[in-house]
This record gives sequence, C-alpha cells and structure tokens, in this order.
Amino acid sequence: MSDARPPVESLDYEQARDELAEVVRTLEVGGLGLDESVALWERGEALARRCEERLAGARERVEKALDDARGQDD
Repeated sequence: MSDARPPVESLDYEQARDELAEVVRTLEVGGLGLDESVALWERGEALARRCEERLAGARERVEKALDDARGQDD
C-alpha cells in the first residue's frame, strides 16, 4: 500500500470499498509490524465509516425519490 494515499473523505464509495478490501487482504496475510498493522487497521476503520456514510446518503436519495414518486401518483 502506498504512503501517498488520498484522504478518506475525498474517496467515493467504490474507491473506499476497493481500498478497504485491499486493507483486509493485507492484514489477513500478516507479516507487518505492530505499528504498521495498527495504522492500517485505523485506515480500514475510516474507510468502512466512509462506505457507510456514502451508502446512507444513497439510501436517503432513493427513499426521497420513491416518496416523490408516490406523491405524484396520488
């Protein structure tokens, strides 16, 4: 994994998801020192939160669109 990673806040859902999968694979393989493992774990936690935020936003948009569509049917 590169040290020049973009801030988690700048990632879209797919970017955060893909990097999170890479973090998980790296941690599962092992072989890292304690400090590096902890830093990677923390990055993974931040990536997971970012994914959850992006999914929540998408869910709200879908629910609003459905509510708007239901309102037009009345």
